[in-house]
Amino acid sequence: MLKVIKSVKEEIFGDDREFDSPHSPTVLELNDGCVLAAWFGGRFEKDPDTAVWIARRADGVWQKPQKLIDVVNIAAWNPVLFRLNDDSIVLYCKIGTEIQKWHTEYVRSYDEGKTWSEPKELVCGDVGGRGPVKNKPIYLSDNKTILAPASLEGDCWNAFVDISEDNGESWCMSELVPLRRINPNERRIRDRAYNKHFCFGRGVIQPTLWEDSDGVVNMLLRSTSSRIFRSESRDKGRTWSLAYDTGLPNNNSGIDLAKLNDGTLVLAYNPRENIPGMTKGARTPLILSYSEDNGESWNELCVLEDEDGAFAYPSIICNDDNEIMVVYSANREKIIYWHIKAGH
Repeated sequence: MLKVIKSVKEEIFGDDREFDSPHSPTVLELNDGCVLAAWFGGRFEKDPDTAVWIARRADGVWQKPQKLIDVVNIAAWNPVLFRLNDDSIVLYCKIGTEIQKWHTEYVRSYDEGKTWSEPKELVCGDVGGRGPVKNKPIYLSDNKTILAPASLEGDCWNAFVDISEDNGESWCMSELVPLRRINPNERRIRDRAYNKHFCFGRGVIQPTLWEDSDGVVNMLLRSTSSRIFRSESRDKGRTWSLAYDTGLPNNNSGIDLAKLNDGTLVLAYNPRENIPGMTKGARTPLILSYSEDNGESWNELCVLEDEDGAFAYPSIICNDDNEIMVVYSANREKIIYWHIKAGH
């Protein structure tokens, strides 16, 4: 049984912030024990003044946020921090006025986030968003292959992974995750027996990934179907099984997952279904749950937030000491950071 031994909760910045609406944070632990967090912030989501901001936690104190990526008159979205095998750090983000047309750019740091390269397009000619869409990539057990959890948002929502075998220099798009969509307004649906492969509405986006002890790559997905969906790949992410309902509630909001050293999975999510007749549910509470059987069953680890409000888009990582770090947005006014020591 996994339990919380010690936890610290902090706000990354105060009311003197230089942006109105922060959202979609990402987090990375540095080699010296400091922490980096990044998010997008501006007057509101998709406003042309929205930029990527970054802050460092050193000696237990969050330093003043700094603007990192700011494209003139075009919004920035969904930063993702990731450490490459050469020990450099990459920050990916989406750039675009509309989600359907955004593309991915990245910057790179070779000095633990103190300085960064100029932004560069991840995939030339990208329209729709290649590379990580919200959650961090993973290295497979070969310590060479990178899988970046990706998705496309148009009239239909689709998930895939981007694959790199040259340390992120080039990328190959996997096949889309197969999905059996059902129109939620279809009158006959009330007569259908439950089927875990039915997905109502637009579909699935924003995967989070892990590789299990058998070498199978697994993904959990945000969906419009009031449930977290799952798919598996047995060929290093190139093709995926038909996605299915896990039974875990999902309010059409972001999720993220980390794997501890012993294989225990820790999932950050809002355990809420969509509101009947609406496409989304309330973004509270926000909790951590854990699984010791490769995601087949889940138990609550702790509640991060349970007040009225919108606590959303968690990003979660862990280190070799089973310390868990989580960031998320609170009412699009604050970015919250948790440092949790867990043990059995």
